[in-house]
Amino acid sequence: MKKLTMKSVDLTRVNIYKIAELFPNVITEARDEHGKIKLAVDFDLLKQELSDVLVEGEKERYQLTWPGKKQAILNANTPIDKTLRPVKEDSVDWDNTQNLYIEGDNLEVLKLLQESYLNKIKCIYIDPPYNTGKDFVYKDDFRESAEEYLEETGQIDEQGNRLFQNTESNGRFHSDWLTMMYSRLKIARQLLKEDGVIFISIDDNEIDNIKKLCDEVFGASNFVGIFVWKRRTGANDSKRFFVSNDQEYIISYAKTEAFVFNGIIKSTENYQNPDNDPRGPWARDNLTCNKTASERPNLFYPITDPNTGITYQCNPNRVWVYEKARMERLIMEGKVLFPPSGNGTPMYKRHLSELRSNKKPLSTWILPSNLSDGEDNNSTLIFPLNFVATKELRDLLDGQYFDYPKSVQMLYGILNQAVEDKSDDIVLDFFSGSATTAHAVMQLNADDGGNRKFIMVQLPEPTSENSEAYKAGYKNICEIGKERIRRAAKKIKEETGADIDYGFRVFRVDSSNMKDVYYTPDKLKQGELFDLASNIKEDRTGEDLLIQVMLELGLELSLPMETKQLEGKTVHYVAGNSLIACFDDNVPESVIKQIAAEHPLRVVFRDSSFEDDSARINVEELFKMLSPGTEIQVL
Repeated sequence: MKKLTMKSVDLTRVNIYKIAELFPNVITEARDEHGKIKLAVDFDLLKQELSDVLVEGEKERYQLTWPGKKQAILNANTPIDKTLRPVKEDSVDWDNTQNLYIEGDNLEVLKLLQESYLNKIKCIYIDPPYNTGKDFVYKDDFRESAEEYLEETGQIDEQGNRLFQNTESNGRFHSDWLTMMYSRLKIARQLLKEDGVIFISIDDNEIDNIKKLCDEVFGASNFVGIFVWKRRTGANDSKRFFVSNDQEYIISYAKTEAFVFNGIIKSTENYQNPDNDPRGPWARDNLTCNKTASERPNLFYPITDPNTGITYQCNPNRVWVYEKARMERLIMEGKVLFPPSGNGTPMYKRHLSELRSNKKPLSTWILPSNLSDGEDNNSTLIFPLNFVATKELRDLLDGQYFDYPKSVQMLYGILNQAVEDKSDDIVLDFFSGSATTAHAVMQLNADDGGNRKFIMVQLPEPTSENSEAYKAGYKNICEIGKERIRRAAKKIKEETGADIDYGFRVFRVDSSNMKDVYYTPDKLKQGELFDLASNIKEDRTGEDLLIQVMLELGLELSLPMETKQLEGKTVHYVAGNSLIACFDDNVPESVIKQIAAEHPLRVVFRDSSFEDDSARINVEELFKMLSPGTEIQVL
């Protein structure tokens, strides 16, 4: 039987094995902190393998670096002995929902999710701290003191004496923020599907750094764009800027070139089907473009109505949209609407199914009042000002409990472009704040009947005791986010009546269910008795253990779970027979046979589930006979 590690993935070890497959000669051995032999990489030899010239030492090269970058890589790769524990009392429709709300440090959560959601997330949206130096509801300042920065970067000695003359660098304002973001983005990229995409809200403080950071993490060739949106009106009283900044940015990167935008959706109000066209509702659209005959001579030609024989000449100042061969095909397909009297201009019969075109969104997102008559309003995403989002949340929660939320309309517009229509894609937000992203996912599902799922992750940052949020009973940001989802779900259901998933399962990051002795049995003192039943903490339930097992085995936390009693023993089922687990002591052979009869893909027991070694061997033999395809594992 295979023993579970009950840890998150050790990415360093995974990467070493990947390198070994390509360059086995650079793999060597070293001793870890416990003195045990482990695989290691000869980096000098690896450098030579990757160079077509003789490598003799460090050379200058184009790169983004800062004090703490290596630590960020280490932070991302190092496994953790933690788990997620279910919080059913805060959840809504636990048994049926596929949405998740996770409370905890997002770096730890990303590590815990990296097996279960590897290559499964379609869209990530995050609104991280902008590193402005101001305090929002959560901490927003990752700057270190000038003294700390100078000492870390070698500009002063231990006594505080400056080693060389240098003006105060902006680096001290950025290094910790970059370290924080780098490790999280590095793991987040692994969660994205091959056609997945990430959107990051940011302002002027870190826009240049986040661009360079994402170039490194996602690859410069996967840069989608920087979108600019007008967030407010009125003067800016900040003394930091020479101009009044009224814009913010959303920077976007794809995981690979497989990602494409859905295209802009036009209004559907005018789409009808008066002639019962089997292709569905349609509307009249322009068949000419803003080009002259001299500019596009291939689009300047006459067309004839095949039913009346009337010929329509082309306007030399506004030629047809399509070349002659395609126009003739469209006429044969009945896609060209000719004037019934022969007077007027032929129009295009555009069906509702054609709305998802390859038209690309513009990089500037503005208000409806800012659109000029000649502007292509079919390519401009329109989002409200910040105060609209604030009022939106204030009205929903009956109070001002969260500062500077993003608007539902903004997230709705992003998801409408990034996630496929009526899909069951997963949307992740690991700086979820007030949970606007979850609100937008539910609204989009209600509008088009989709089954998109959300995963919200938020650090339970305490609210100030002087704040209105605290006085209203919201002791941390997570309480605000969960209540926002509950109320948004109720409002959407009342307004639309849509039959969608309005629930969410709540999980909370906690220490491992396993005692330290599980991970380091070699540290037991001589003479101590090792009670197999004692390797699990006394306050943990079978459901707690099940969740940690699911995370290690790579099973999604949204899968259906069921608990049954078999001869007094508690048996857990995940997605039918995908996983069956029993964590009780001394499980009788009759129960083992019932479990094996289900032909589970995986089965998990505790060491103490077996009375002795002979009982363990007997279980293996039973499964070989009754369910040979089952993978057996133990805690």
